[in-house]
Amino acid sequence: MYAEFLSKMLEDAGAEEGCMLDLTVSGKSYRGVLMPHHEFSGHDIVILKVKSGYNIGIRVDEGASVKVVSRPVERKRPEAAEADRPGLKTIVLLGTGGTIASYVDYRTGAVHPALSTADMVNAVPEIREIANLKAKVLFSIFSENMTPKHWQELAKAIADEIDAGADAVIVPHGTDTMGYTAAAVSFMLGDVPKPVVFVGAQRSSDRPSSDASSNLMAAARFCVGGNRAGVFVVMHDTPGDDSFAVHLGTRVRKMHTSRRDAFKSINVPPVAHIDRDGKITFNTEGRPVSDGKCSVSADLCTDVVLLQFYPGMDPALFRDVFMKSKGVVIEGSGLGHVNSNMVPLIKEATDRGTVVVVTSQCLNGRTNLNVYNTGRDMLNAGAVTVWDMLPETAYAKLMWVLANSEGRDAAVEMMRTPLCGEMSDRRELL
Repeated sequence: MYAEFLSKMLEDAGAEEGCMLDLTVSGKSYRGVLMPHHEFSGHDIVILKVKSGYNIGIRVDEGASVKVVSRPVERKRPEAAEADRPGLKTIVLLGTGGTIASYVDYRTGAVHPALSTADMVNAVPEIREIANLKAKVLFSIFSENMTPKHWQELAKAIADEIDAGADAVIVPHGTDTMGYTAAAVSFMLGDVPKPVVFVGAQRSSDRPSSDASSNLMAAARFCVGGNRAGVFVVMHDTPGDDSFAVHLGTRVRKMHTSRRDAFKSINVPPVAHIDRDGKITFNTEGRPVSDGKCSVSADLCTDVVLLQFYPGMDPALFRDVFMKSKGVVIEGSGLGHVNSNMVPLIKEATDRGTVVVVTSQCLNGRTNLNVYNTGRDMLNAGAVTVWDMLPETAYAKLMWVLANSEGRDAAVEMMRTPLCGEMSDRRELL
């Protein structure tokens, strides 16, 4: 709530959310749209959305003055998408939440979740020029709240849409855990016959630097003109709007907290680049689109943990984790090492059937436990190296492998075998 004096000041001026205001405080003037006052705002703070598109908070005293410049114009949100146009491919959007799946209320400038299919379809009207667009909202959650159960539901929904005739599926997703979801869906869908493209946004739709629309448009262009089947992630390739990168779903990682080009392909080049005019330049070979059915193997074993080694790691603190888990992925240091105190715990866990997989915190490069004594001890204890696979991808793959294999030996062999481009062939690394 506003302070009593501020509430009266706004009321006397006839100011309400969405009004354009001139606000003068201590001789300094501000102009902007009055934004909603939320629980984290101070009682004497007014939030204005200024011309640049950014929100600013202004501390107001009793000597300030407020004048209403203009009142908001109510704009109705579209109720339905346009009818399909013959001759265009059909793309289905399956919304999960995140910044990209937001809807801007142009009356106040506030950003809200897109809770209807019409909201999502109409968020980027330019796509209708190149494809028929349908949308469904599966979830509306922050990506950090995604669970393996959500991954399973998403994979099944994608398969259903492809089998129902969709030419491609785009999944708007929060960026923080998009790499995990893309990897998990890659294994569950296997040789998916159509493009499945994850896309996100680093900047919300109300900001002038938003990448939401441009990323979604680039994803649509890849779906329409790429003729490439598989699971991919499409995001900015540079800070500007001149290039977008198509990443393989099992080889991509968010490498910056806020940059628009935060997503990078690790240990491989991007699958393709898309310029601002929609031209697609491929860097790798891949499977072409086909008309086959989409099979889905959505079983996952959730008794898997992902641990990062650190100096001084005490095996006593992690014994229960190793003993109660069916799979453990360790992000080791350098070539994949842990301290020697952890080796007996690895041995005890593998002897009881737990699959212990080793990746590297370095991300770039490959694990190799044959170089130093500690690494060889880890191998003798039963640790499994997966060469240049990303830790998140190894985590998702191990959940899928344990649910789709019989016994530890079979699981180990599957982990060491490339299935969805998630690792280089062992022969290529020799």
